[in-house]
Amino acid sequence: MDVAPLNLGMIGSYYYISYTTIELFAASLTAKTKLKGLLEIVAGATEFEKFAVRPGEAMALRHVLNHSAVTLENRRTTDPHVKTAALMQAHFGRMQLNGDLTNDLAAILPDATRLLQAIVDVISSSGWLAPALAAMELSQMLTQGQWDKESVLLQLPHVDKECAKRCEKAGVESIYDLVDMEDDARAELLQMSGTQMEEVASACNRYPNIEVSYEIADQDEVAAGDSVEMVVSLERETEDSEVGSVVAPRYPKKKEEAWWLVVGDTKRGTLSAIKRVTLGRKSKVKLEFSAPAEAGKAEYTLFFMCDSYLGCDQEYEFALDVKEAEDDSDGEGGADDDDNDDMDA
Repeated sequence: MDVAPLNLGMIGSYYYISYTTIELFAASLTAKTKLKGLLEIVAGATEFEKFAVRPGEAMALRHVLNHSAVTLENRRTTDPHVKTAALMQAHFGRMQLNGDLTNDLAAILPDATRLLQAIVDVISSSGWLAPALAAMELSQMLTQGQWDKESVLLQLPHVDKECAKRCEKAGVESIYDLVDMEDDARAELLQMSGTQMEEVASACNRYPNIEVSYEIADQDEVAAGDSVEMVVSLERETEDSEVGSVVAPRYPKKKEEAWWLVVGDTKRGTLSAIKRVTLGRKSKVKLEFSAPAEAGKAEYTLFFMCDSYLGCDQEYEFALDVKEAEDDSDGEGGADDDDNDDMDA
């Protein structure tokens, strides 16, 4: 007999994930899964059962949970999975942890990042857009150690919440805004020493600034059910000859940035195409997806999502004027009719 791997088996094998974990992902993820659900699902992975709660840690974990933004369904502080979820929230809130818990967190983060990549693949296999984007944002949070609702300026060295609020009041909300400022105005706003300013400048120069353009082959001739081909061109604006590792001082390991290109319908919540890419200076990526089965105007959004930085994602709306699919049998019949008309004439 012939034996072939199933999709979940291939995802589990590619990311070195336990079969019980990939089964958990398949059973727990839905089209309505949001950040809270993703956090609990990741923390529930079999890979985290080894992080047993040591004597005396339950109180510290309870303190973390009481001061965290996400309230977990399971709050038993003797559960390794609850411990994992609590430590990830402590990471997002930049809470102080003792030595053992700090070491545990450093071991948890790389595994959680890998598991999230697998979750994105599982979600995209089902064609769900919103949870896929939420998982990508959670990957950014894990890398940078902050909540996605907080200022993106907190990714920069020496920028604390007070400094970020000062920048926000001045109308500086993104790292791009900060880069575009005059030197004197930026120095007055940040109120840092010369050495600190140099470190901020270095981080800003490493922050990705990428030009995205796209074209769709035979866009005016797309018929219902046709395969649509989109070519996305990516070009990084940087003075450096090489792309270095991600600036992420709160992440325990060196990390290379990667991106997801996603085509989806935000109104229907469906994901049509996805591809994970590693970008140097320039790249061209081909995405393929099927046009709707019915004729009419089809609206899509192209998402360009980073796995490591907050605030640099891009999205572009586009539409396809989908025509009626040609019926081969009708076409053949029409040709015969034309022949008969000629004979009669």
